[in-house]
Amino acid sequence: MIDTLIKQGRSFAIWRIPGEEKLHFRMQSAGSPCLLYDIKDLNGRSGFVIAPFQVTAERPIVLIQPDVFELRSMNNEELIMKNEGAQDDHYSSFTIDSSLSEASESEDKERYAYRFSLFTNPLLKGSQDKLVLSRSKTIRKDPSFSPGKAFFAAVERYTRSYVYLCHTPETGTWMGGTPEILLSGEKGDWQTVALAGTQSLRDGKLPKSWDHKNWREQQLVASYIRRQLSTLGITPEEKGPYSARAGEVAHLKSDFFFSLPDSEKLGDVLQLLHPTPAVCGLPKEEAYHFIIENEGYDRRYYSGFIGWLDPKGKTDLYVNLRCMNILPQTFTLYAGGGLLAASQLEDEWQETEDKLDTMRRLLHDI
Repeated sequence: MIDTLIKQGRSFAIWRIPGEEKLHFRMQSAGSPCLLYDIKDLNGRSGFVIAPFQVTAERPIVLIQPDVFELRSMNNEELIMKNEGAQDDHYSSFTIDSSLSEASESEDKERYAYRFSLFTNPLLKGSQDKLVLSRSKTIRKDPSFSPGKAFFAAVERYTRSYVYLCHTPETGTWMGGTPEILLSGEKGDWQTVALAGTQSLRDGKLPKSWDHKNWREQQLVASYIRRQLSTLGITPEEKGPYSARAGEVAHLKSDFFFSLPDSEKLGDVLQLLHPTPAVCGLPKEEAYHFIIENEGYDRRYYSGFIGWLDPKGKTDLYVNLRCMNILPQTFTLYAGGGLLAASQLEDEWQETEDKLDTMRRLLHDI
């Protein structure tokens, strides 16, 4: 049924929150999703959100406003009857970037090394404290691939992550397993996290120690969150930092708990938090513009945020990490890492490889 909805170009999302077994499903069968061009425009709104790293005319914030709340309330015959003129492989009407083509590992690494040199220059000069360098990897898709099966494989494999699959004509099909809460809560109780620093698992177990570079990276993110919340007069309670598993790697994580006097203004809070230093850098504005000008490709909805927004109920919004864009003939996988002045090319390249494995392994699971 999930595959049928994608082929018909429906606007829907299905997701599983960490620690839960229940799957959530929302679909908008009437009209088109709402397109927004300012994060603050999310104030007072509800629905399933998929927001890009950089909001532009070509990459709007997309808000699915559902009228169907259960996948099993429809069967395949009903879906086919409701859309008799649908064409197969109607993944979306979005424009596919002509640069999305397969490349060898040596070509990928050569391009990454060039960008790494560009990004470390302002770090070594001291004009930036942190910059996040990301990359994409495009893989040819087997015609028999099932996005639905891949989603359920991710749900089973990544129990500690927010696992989702989302499709709209405006964004195309995205799937991911992300560990990073951007904003979660209900009524007066809210949470965000600082997630930074990365190590490979040790025989499938969490590492027992972290080097100075990783501690420093995590402290920069945590300090940023404290400063941003303080502008709203918020002093959060903190837990951590502690080691936390996320897919095939481990991170340093701190939890921040706080109250919000007005949940109708969640867009204002999201504007303060996004993009976090975990996907951007510090100072934030300078890092954001440096990435756009020097990273060499469009992140699209990778490192934006995604999830259910409901100011009157429960909100669960996550940073869109460890994700892939499912295209008609290819997958495009995304991963990045935080760079400091002490960062080493080989270490950072391997970190992106480990993160890409979160989605890449699913392709072998089904």
